[in-house]
Amino acid sequence: MVSEPKAHELDRGEPDQPKPQERPRTPVLSGGAKAVLAVLVLGLAFGADQWVKRIVETHMQLGERITVIDGVMWWHYILNPGAAFSIGEEHTWVFTLVMAVAVCVSIFYLLRATSLYWVLVLSLLTGGILGNLTDRLFRAPGFGVGHVVDYISIGRFAIFNIADSCICVSMAALVLLVFLGINLDGTRENHEKKQAKHAKKETAA
Repeated sequence: MVSEPKAHELDRGEPDQPKPQERPRTPVLSGGAKAVLAVLVLGLAFGADQWVKRIVETHMQLGERITVIDGVMWWHYILNPGAAFSIGEEHTWVFTLVMAVAVCVSIFYLLRATSLYWVLVLSLLTGGILGNLTDRLFRAPGFGVGHVVDYISIGRFAIFNIADSCICVSMAALVLLVFLGINLDGTRENHEKKQAKHAKKETAA
């Protein structure tokens, strides 16, 4: 007579292993959607900047100032040989080189990004840099040392343009993304650190 196998003899399989938790993601884009969004944002930033600069050059005299909001905001047409907000006016060619490198770096990371947030921020940054770089390369007094058209004057703060605004907004957003731990692929760095810390505690226990 053959005895029935005991319950513990039947259960010879490996114990269930806990499944690794998926890294949480912020919204991500497919290749086609990313390309469309990047071209749209970059094109709007660059196109709006160059279009408004053209309008200012055509309808205003150099140095002319038109009140938009009395005591707060004016259209003020100037030519800026320096960086954003008229910084470093005597070293135009240096800023041209810096901008050329910056746009290459921005495009490099844009090509790698799949996170919706990173694609938006890097597209806006690239469009802004290209707007001012175009002025440096193709405006008077010559290639690489062209003067940027600035026209937005806010109080005593500065005189700037749409490209400057795009750069400043995108840089602030970039810092925020890094602070929140959102990676180029949409994963969250902070979550990974918490998971590693939790696993370390469990191992120590």
